[in-house]
Amino acid sequence: MIGAALICWSCDLELANQVAAIRMKKMAERIWVETLGCPKNQVDSDKLGFRANRAGYLPAAEPQQADLIVVNTCAFIESAREESISTILEMADLKKTGGRLVVTGCMAERYQAELATELPEVDVVVGFGGDFLVSQTSVASGFVGQTSVAIGSKPAKTAFHSGTTFALPEMDLLNLARARSDSPWAYLKVAEGCDRRCGFCAIPSFRGKQRSRRIEEILAEAATLDVKELVLVAQDLASYGRDIYGRPRLVELIELLRRQVDWVRLLYIYPSELKPELIESIVATGVPYFDLSLQHVSRPLVKRMRRFGSGELFLKRVAEIRKLEPDATLRSSFIIGYPGETEQDHRALLDFLEEAQLDWVGLFAYSREDGTFSANLDGDVDSELAMQRLREASELQDQITRRRRDSQVGRELDVLVDSVGVARSYMEAPEIDGIIKVGADLRVGGFQRVRVTSSTGPDLTAEPCELGV
Repeated sequence: MIGAALICWSCDLELANQVAAIRMKKMAERIWVETLGCPKNQVDSDKLGFRANRAGYLPAAEPQQADLIVVNTCAFIESAREESISTILEMADLKKTGGRLVVTGCMAERYQAELATELPEVDVVVGFGGDFLVSQTSVASGFVGQTSVAIGSKPAKTAFHSGTTFALPEMDLLNLARARSDSPWAYLKVAEGCDRRCGFCAIPSFRGKQRSRRIEEILAEAATLDVKELVLVAQDLASYGRDIYGRPRLVELIELLRRQVDWVRLLYIYPSELKPELIESIVATGVPYFDLSLQHVSRPLVKRMRRFGSGELFLKRVAEIRKLEPDATLRSSFIIGYPGETEQDHRALLDFLEEAQLDWVGLFAYSREDGTFSANLDGDVDSELAMQRLREASELQDQITRRRRDSQVGRELDVLVDSVGVARSYMEAPEIDGIIKVGADLRVGGFQRVRVTSSTGPDLTAEPCELGV
């Protein structure tokens, strides 16, 4: 009888714990994080979401269900700011009664007071690192968040609410903890900020100088993510480590990460830093993917952009890469319509694209940014002319990309299956380039040897050669 009583008591205790857990789950507030902009912003959102989870928030299935909506904004160019504002207003419309809306990220850091004034729908506007998850009762009437412990000891991160300025504890966003990835790949931010002063770019004015993470912190986060592929990102990736170690240590970091994951991919390499040692290191990863930040090729215009290089030098770099690895994939981006751009400059870009035969290219119309060197330059390019030049370059590059994708038909490749029916090889960066369509029976998260059977625009279709691993 005593044994039976103990069993019943145990059952009652287990039931009580289940009831308490369900009750707490129903009481917990829910959060929705909307991310705009680049992969670096996505990393920030992942960390904010995980921090919120640890503070007691549960993820919302949709923004309408959230007690707290966070919009992580982008402010790189005018179109990005327009998208950020439209998204903020959309989230404000979806905010449920009693819900709160926080705006953070690049646009909030750059235009805090203006956003707070012009968007009364927003409850709090806070830049990078402001811990908006702490209890707000004493500093922002009407905005009460879950109580959490601030990371770090910096006490004064300015935020705005209903025309009132107040201070929030500051957290180290760059080094916040992060949850295990729910995808076979993940972005890994290794540094924040930039020491360069490119003529068109306002990022250093609100992201600050480069601040690299220590190698041991990066390796620890990589282990936590538990993925097959890491995609390294930073504003100036090739300069990683110079600020804290006295010299760039990207090559060393790559070698260490290769011991933890199958694939290491790099995004955003400034061309002056693409030295033979780095080229060899990238090729040795088994992911010979070179994302080169060129922006233009006309020597006078590149100089006017306050950047390094020329078309001749860039073609030499491309040749060096392909000599070492003929099947290397190359990506770059270019700005069309920078002040002073002539027809001769534009022709130089078209000639470069034809000769370089890059696999992937992003083309962007110039956006005048307050506080940048180019904001005060003469020689404005008419917007219609700039768009005409952009279309001309896009049409040329689309043909090149199509031919290079067509040339893959019949080739055997190792691919990583990202999701049901969708895979990538070393040639495709996630969320940026084309994909490889595969059978729905291939295991998500596994590698598979496939043979490319067809090409449609930027995408390939493939079938398995053997059982995946």
